[in-house]
Amino acid sequence: MDGFSVCAIYGGQDYEPQLRALRRGVQVVVGTPGRVIDHIKRGSLKVGSLDCLVLDEADEMLNMGFLEDVQFVLDQTPETTQIALFSATLPDPIRRIAQKHLKDPETIQIKHKTMTGANIRQRCLYVTPRDKTELLMRLLESEDTDGVIVFTKTKEATTTLADKLVRWGHTAAALNGDMPQALRERTVDKLKSGHLDIIVATDVAARGLDVPRISHVINFDPPHDSESYVHRIGRTGRAGRSGEAIILLSHSQRGRLRSIERVTRQSIEIVDPPSTADINRKRVDNFNQRITETIATRDMTFFKQMIADFAEKSGQPVEMIAAALADMAQNGRPLLLKDVPKSKKPRDNGYDDSRPSKRDRFNRSDEGPPRRGGRRIGGAPRDGMQRFRVDVGRADGVKPGNLVGAIANEAGINGEFIGPIDIQHNYTTVDLPAGMPNDIFQTLRNTWVAGKQLNISVADERSTNRYANTDSGRPSGKRFGLKDKKFKSGGKAGKANMAGKKPGKKKPFKKPAHAK
Repeated sequence: MDGFSVCAIYGGQDYEPQLRALRRGVQVVVGTPGRVIDHIKRGSLKVGSLDCLVLDEADEMLNMGFLEDVQFVLDQTPETTQIALFSATLPDPIRRIAQKHLKDPETIQIKHKTMTGANIRQRCLYVTPRDKTELLMRLLESEDTDGVIVFTKTKEATTTLADKLVRWGHTAAALNGDMPQALRERTVDKLKSGHLDIIVATDVAARGLDVPRISHVINFDPPHDSESYVHRIGRTGRAGRSGEAIILLSHSQRGRLRSIERVTRQSIEIVDPPSTADINRKRVDNFNQRITETIATRDMTFFKQMIADFAEKSGQPVEMIAAALADMAQNGRPLLLKDVPKSKKPRDNGYDDSRPSKRDRFNRSDEGPPRRGGRRIGGAPRDGMQRFRVDVGRADGVKPGNLVGAIANEAGINGEFIGPIDIQHNYTTVDLPAGMPNDIFQTLRNTWVAGKQLNISVADERSTNRYANTDSGRPSGKRFGLKDKKFKSGGKAGKANMAGKKPGKKKPFKKPAHAK
C-alpha cells in the first residue's frame, strides 16, 4: 500500500533500526509487550493519539506472564482508542481486562466443525519413555519427510534432542526462548531454505512459525493442553499442502488422546511403530536410488574402465567388486538395521509391573513399612527421591490413580518413577524423582485434581508425618479411634500388657446344649 509503513519492535533485536523507523513515522506498530513498554518509557513510541490497539493471543500472553506488561500498555492508551482482543480461550483474567478496558464490546465467536485441517493426517504411537528417542529416529528414517518440527516440553530437551539427531546424521537445530533473537531468525531461515531439515522447538519458540515446506509435526512430548496441540500441528499442511502430525504417548496418557480428540472433533489413528523390516526396505530403496542418480548424472567412464582392468587382473567377478565398493561407501557401518530386544509392555496404568499384587500386598516377608495400594507409606524417601506435598486429600475424594495420571501427564514422569503416595484428610504426600526442573514444578503447582489445584510444595516432615505427635512413632489407639482392649490401660488384658505379663488364656467356646 502506497504511503503505508509498518514497524516491528521486539526484544533481541538492536534498538537503532527500530528507533530510526519510529522517528520517520509509521502507521502500524507490531510489537511484543516488553519492547513496546521500553519504547513508551524512552519516549520513542508515543501512544497519546493511538486510534486502535489490537491485543493478539491474549491467553498466551497470560500463560507467558505478560499480563502486567499488557496492563501497563493499556493504561497508557487514550480513552478514545478502539481496542480489539483476540484469544483462543477466555480465562477469568482476560475477561477482567476486557471488562475494564473495552467499552460496550461486541463478542464475535468463530466456530468450526473441526479445529484442524482436513489435509493433516493425525497419528498416535504408544511408547515407553525410555524408548521415545529410538522411536523418533525410526520415524524420521521411515517417513518421507521434507521439513520437520519436533516439539518438546522444556528448553533443555530441545538442545539435548537436537544434539542426538545431529549425531545420527540429521541436519537439526534447537529453537527455544533462551536463544538470541538473531540466532532464532537464522535458524528459521535455514529451515525455509532447505539448509536445515529438523527443528526441535518449544511451543513458545515455534508460535507463529510459517514455513510451507514443513511436512511433519512430531509431538515428542505431549502439549500442556489440547489447544496447544491444535497450534502445534497447524505448522504443517500450509499453503494447500498435505501434512503429517504424529504424537508420542505413554500407555498411561491415553486419556490425553481422548481429550485432544474431543477438542479437535477428529479421531486420531493409533498406529504401530515402524518395523525393522520396513526401515531396511527403505534403506535398500534409498541405496538403489543413490546408484540410479549417480549413473544418470555423473560421468562414469574413468571408473568403468578402472573396474574392468581390476576385474581382469584379479579374476574377481564384477558383482564381488561392486559389493566391496558398496561396503566401502558405508564406511564400515551396516546398511541394515538389527532388531532391538523388545521391552516389556508397561501396564495400562503406568505402574511398575514388579509391584506386589493385591493378593500378596500385605503378606511381605521383608522388613519395612507396610504398603497401601502397592506403594510404601511412611519412612524416609528412598535414594534419588524427594517427598512433596499437594493440597488435595481424602476429603476431596482424590484417589492414587488421579494423582498418578495428573503427574504423569503434566510432568512427563512415567508411572514407574512415581513413588509412595500417602493420602491424608486434607493433603497428600507423594515421592518424586529429586531435582525437579522449575518449569515442571510450576506446571504441577497449577494442575487441578479432584476440583482443586495441587499447589505442590516440598513436604515438611513434621507437618506431614502421620506419626509425628506420638512418642514412639506409632499410631496411638486414641488418635485412630481403636477400641481393641490391647490398646487400653483398663481390663485384665490391658493391665497384664502394661505389667509386661501375658494375659490369661480365654476359655474355649462351648456349644449350648440346645444347639444342634
